[in-house]
Amino acid sequence: MIDPSRPPRLVARTREIDPDSDILAFADPRSPLAWLRRGDGIIGVGDIVAESAHGSDPAAAWRAIVAEAVIDDTVALPGTGLVAFGALAFDPRSRSSSRLVVPQTIIGRRDGVAWLTSVHAEDSESAASPEPLPYGPYWSATLGPGALDPAGYQAAVRAALDAIEAGEVRKVVLARDLVGTVPADADLRRLVRALAGGYPDTWTFAVDGLIGASPETLVTVSGGTVTARVLAGTFPRGADADDDAEASVALAHSDKDLDEHRYAVQSVLDSLAPHTRELRADAEPFALELPNLWHLATDVAGDLHDHASALDLVAALHPTAAVAGTPTDAAIEVIRRIEPFDRGRYAGPVGWIDGNGDGEWAIALRCAQVGVGSVGSPTLPVVAHAGAGIVAGSDPETELLETRVKFRPIVDALA
Repeated sequence: MIDPSRPPRLVARTREIDPDSDILAFADPRSPLAWLRRGDGIIGVGDIVAESAHGSDPAAAWRAIVAEAVIDDTVALPGTGLVAFGALAFDPRSRSSSRLVVPQTIIGRRDGVAWLTSVHAEDSESAASPEPLPYGPYWSATLGPGALDPAGYQAAVRAALDAIEAGEVRKVVLARDLVGTVPADADLRRLVRALAGGYPDTWTFAVDGLIGASPETLVTVSGGTVTARVLAGTFPRGADADDDAEASVALAHSDKDLDEHRYAVQSVLDSLAPHTRELRADAEPFALELPNLWHLATDVAGDLHDHASALDLVAALHPTAAVAGTPTDAAIEVIRRIEPFDRGRYAGPVGWIDGNGDGEWAIALRCAQVGVGSVGSPTLPVVAHAGAGIVAGSDPETELLETRVKFRPIVDALA
């Protein structure tokens, strides 16, 4: 665990480089560190700090590291200077650890500018600059039902509806799982690249074996400005242009989905209000178009009135009603009771933070966790999750269908 009282003294040096390279090619094929969107982003190579933040305060740990650091940054863009990648558990009781990783080398690109940051401990030399590596051969995963198969998921939805009728919660988000294996020698950058290419408007991420493409921004902090995008309410895309237009209109007028969305937006507003002034949100949600579905979306923005970092706001926001339910504490208890598995870092925060406290964090959705295999095993375990928001009036079969649509990005990429 990172010890805030004895943080490592780090030296970070950032310089501009040629912007024309494929930055993902520099990542470790077995354990890529990446944060990408529309061709821009940052990747990490190696690690100078890779510690569990489970049961601790990641924001305090990061502040302690930054306070001791020497940062020489001539580029001064989001993602330059000292940066940590993070993947945090959904539930504080999870057996999965929350992780903060400071890479030895960070290569980034934004708005036509590229850079390389080298990080080393004060009493050691910086690592040699990495070289791009050719991608390994194509591979595919084997996936099947996990602890909650389709019939089990519909039964779980009915149990959630009983909890809603009993007045325990107004909304609860229930997930189901798929489990399988990937080849032990798989070049996991291929999974990252498939997601980034297929879903360019999402946040494509890879942190400590957690790889996915999330459409939902938990929070972005940049120069004192805070933004978030709330997604809740989902319809599959139509089979043709007319069907698709009808699906979008149906979502925009669905009382069930609008109720679910309102809970999620209010959850974010309530969490950000203590840290912001002039907090603004769209009066009505808009239909966000993704390759495989429609989401109801609301953008939220405000100005910080305190010195909260991106990780402070992550702690304030997570878990939102969009991935847990309403009221949140009661919804978490219902999830623990009904879901027969540990979510791990699915639906938890994933992203990065820099030395100024700025950063970009998403909710870990449309993702899979690739685990560590046993010695000599030809495969590595992999588990994926997808969920749906259950409110009064939800139909178990329809909610199951929604999870199938949400599984599609990661299942297609793994295949």
